[in-house]
Amino acid sequence: MTDTTRKPTINDVAERAGVSKSLVSLVMRNAKSVSDHRRAAVLAAAEELGYRPNAIARSLVSQKTHVVGVTVSDFRNPFFTDVVEGIATVAKANGYQTLINTGDRTPHGETEAIDTFIQLRTDGIILVGTVVDDETIDRIGTVSPLVSASYASGSLKIDSVVTDDVKGARLAVEHLVGLGHRDIAHITGGKGAGANRRVRGFRAAMKAEGLSERARVVEGEFTESGGISGVAELFGSGTKPTAVFAANDQAAIGVLRGLTARGIVVPNDVSVIGYDDTNLAAFEHINLTSVHQQRVLMGMTAMELMLERVAGSRQSARCVTLEPRLTVRGSSGRAPS
Repeated sequence: MTDTTRKPTINDVAERAGVSKSLVSLVMRNAKSVSDHRRAAVLAAAEELGYRPNAIARSLVSQKTHVVGVTVSDFRNPFFTDVVEGIATVAKANGYQTLINTGDRTPHGETEAIDTFIQLRTDGIILVGTVVDDETIDRIGTVSPLVSASYASGSLKIDSVVTDDVKGARLAVEHLVGLGHRDIAHITGGKGAGANRRVRGFRAAMKAEGLSERARVVEGEFTESGGISGVAELFGSGTKPTAVFAANDQAAIGVLRGLTARGIVVPNDVSVIGYDDTNLAAFEHINLTSVHQQRVLMGMTAMELMLERVAGSRQSARCVTLEPRLTVRGSSGRAPS
């Protein structure tokens, strides 16, 4: 007589499907290496028996949770949504789940989120747009596999995936100069990931065009309010720029709002360029020229680097640099005569 009160085990599923227990484990982790035929047999046997894998027990045996923690700098920024999509796509294809948390753009909050992942024993942590310092990153890298997306850490213990932001800023400047602009300003992303590289790229590009003395840089943030405050500083005193390059799309939207409030028409009076080329930039009523980042690919690459780390197949740090491109829309035009 069959004991209907006993929960089916992985051994029961393996026996019913006529396969090994290790193959059943691979199927339950959704590993890509299993053939469709064997996967179907295992899933059919599991369904027939009512088997559900015990994640805690599985992690005790394998010493892996098959979970990766992801810290996101700012949930309100659609750039990060696309990066996380790429992470989740590769994670799922390899039998991993993702836990997502945010530090809300503060080093303290992000450090707490990271410590939570460590306590939950995630197999690794991906920092998306991190704002913590290199010393903290170095410390975390000694206790957990770590990958940074959008920020190139100086630590030799972690991998990173970044866009060539120096080149991205140069693309923006060259586009504006080609439209006849000479008085070009840059509103920075403050202490956000990649902000310093975009400032360096802006200054270098303006110097290459012989316009160093006409370049203005004002401090901002990767937020709408950062763009609005940048406009207030730029148009409150000194030479008024005919073009503004904002550190990201959110800041650029703040620039558009700030200019509109002053009766300044875009692009007839002032041209505006953002950075990231998120879905916000493509909205018809925004129509923002923006430097495109390969956001989904950035996330996919970060997760692939994490899998290499977790597997122990590589010890040395890698930094993968992705190419930017400029997407031209209606917010940039000829310089006013």
